[in-house]
Amino acid sequence: MKIGIRQKLLLGLSGMLVIVAAISLVTIRQIDVLGTSLATVLKENYQSVVASQDMKDALDTINSAELNSFLGTHDKDMQIMVNKQKSKFINAIDRELHLITLPGEQERADRIQYLSKEYFSILPRVMDSSTSEPVRRNLYVTGQVPVFNEIKKVAQEILEMNQANMITEKNATQSLAISARWRVLSVSLASVLFSILLSYQIHRWVFHPLRRLIETTEEIRRGNLEVVLQTASHDEVGQLSRSFNAMLIALRQNRNSDMANLIRSRKLTEDVFRALPVPVAVLDSGGEVRVSTETAIQLFGLKPGVSARELPFAWMSGLLDRSIASRRPASLDDKGYVQHFISNKEYFFKPEAVPIISASEPESGDVDGTILIMPDVTQMHEQQEMKQGILSTVSHQLKTPLTSLRMSIHLLLEEEVGALNVQQAELMVGAREDCERLVEMLDDLLDLNRIESGKAYLEPRPVQPALLVRESMEPFLSEAKDRNVTLKSVIADDLPDVFADPVGIRHVFANLLSNALRFTSPGGTVKAGAGREGDFVRFFVEDTGSGIASEHMAHLFEQFFRAPGQDIRSGVGLGLSIVKELVEAQGGMVSSQSQPGKGSLFSFTLPLHKQRISTSEILINGRA
Repeated sequence: MKIGIRQKLLLGLSGMLVIVAAISLVTIRQIDVLGTSLATVLKENYQSVVASQDMKDALDTINSAELNSFLGTHDKDMQIMVNKQKSKFINAIDRELHLITLPGEQERADRIQYLSKEYFSILPRVMDSSTSEPVRRNLYVTGQVPVFNEIKKVAQEILEMNQANMITEKNATQSLAISARWRVLSVSLASVLFSILLSYQIHRWVFHPLRRLIETTEEIRRGNLEVVLQTASHDEVGQLSRSFNAMLIALRQNRNSDMANLIRSRKLTEDVFRALPVPVAVLDSGGEVRVSTETAIQLFGLKPGVSARELPFAWMSGLLDRSIASRRPASLDDKGYVQHFISNKEYFFKPEAVPIISASEPESGDVDGTILIMPDVTQMHEQQEMKQGILSTVSHQLKTPLTSLRMSIHLLLEEEVGALNVQQAELMVGAREDCERLVEMLDDLLDLNRIESGKAYLEPRPVQPALLVRESMEPFLSEAKDRNVTLKSVIADDLPDVFADPVGIRHVFANLLSNALRFTSPGGTVKAGAGREGDFVRFFVEDTGSGIASEHMAHLFEQFFRAPGQDIRSGVGLGLSIVKELVEAQGGMVSSQSQPGKGSLFSFTLPLHKQRISTSEILINGRA
């Protein structure tokens, strides 16, 4: 008959269960016996001792009262006390008669009851003050004293009998406890020995075969599929070992088949990868190229086996280091690119390094390598430069005739060349407003063009936030008054200096305040202020205007974006784009919040002076 692991464990555990059950039953039985013995001692013998002592105390008190009466003390209180002690004695003898548990105790209790009747029959005559003292003394000495002594003697015998029995019960209880302890210890020792034997057998039945199985799996983990697990048992472990050997045979067969498929797939993947038009290279953790596209080899020399850190491209090593250190994709900057000449022709590439993380959690996994991607942005760069050139040329070409036109309109309105009638004056005022609007549009285009082309400079220095806000608000006080809009500042106390270009920040405030006033109805409020936020100061402009719909919030800072429903004369949508560029160039960030019908809040941050390295000037897009 084959016995499996389950049966072996059940047999062992059943034996253990029997032993534990026996221990429990013996222990419970001993505890019950101990409890019963202790209850008997406390309930019967102890109460008999108390009753005997009460009888003796009551007699002693009555006897003292009798002796005092011979000295001439006869009062009502003494008689009350004697009656009280008599009741106490009678109550004690009644309790004793109901607590008879020992041989001879009944006879002694009856003897006390008999003698007490005789004693209490003489007591009134001894305590009678009308009887002469010699007579009372004679009754006391000849009648009461012998009875008194006899009662106390018998009561003491009952007390000693019960005390002796209590000691006997105590000794018996201790003996019983010692016996129970030794029995429990004996059974516990037997359980320990049985557990040791069972553990040894389980080790033979289960753990030893499993250890061989673990050793075999370790060999397989190291790549050795030629191992064979030896077993002679017919239990579950033996079945597992035979199934394991069958699995190894199947793995060896699949490995040989998969290896061939893997080689074909890898070759096909490498061929497809090399044919990609974008320069891409896969590098290991040390920076050595493993796989690369043909364009990466031709343009940058990233051949398999070559170390990217040894190539003559300074930006490449820094990009790889930043990607590995941050465990995130890294690029040069938002608009950064590298210039590369190929066959005397200028090309521009925007490289990005993406780390290869071994685990699903980027923060915990190891970096096994890096993917270097370098898309060609030459055409986009040329288009950007062309756009900037066209904007610059058109803006400058338009400014000259526009300036002349503004001057002519000004002279006509001043009636330097003749008087104008009412209709002519109205037309000239409208023309002047359109000219001013064109001038503002051209100025915005030129500012944005200078920022994007890298020709606009900022001169940052330590500036008080309160001074920036007040100086930026002053030009709009008159306009706010004309529009019947309340313009006020809300500035936190004792703000530290920020490191910023005052002219650029006033330009930022000018755009935000002009927008706020334009969209705030008469009677509304526009607030401008600043407050501390960590290592930055946050400036804000808040209005109670019409607000902006949520679907348009994501596009507010895009070039030429204008929310639907605006007046056609409100601008072309470059103001907030310029705000974003100017703030980010100085190390800050812009944000906006709005609720239709309740107003809008635009804010931006600027770094504290202590957080910035003092420099004479900052170039907008970081290019020298």
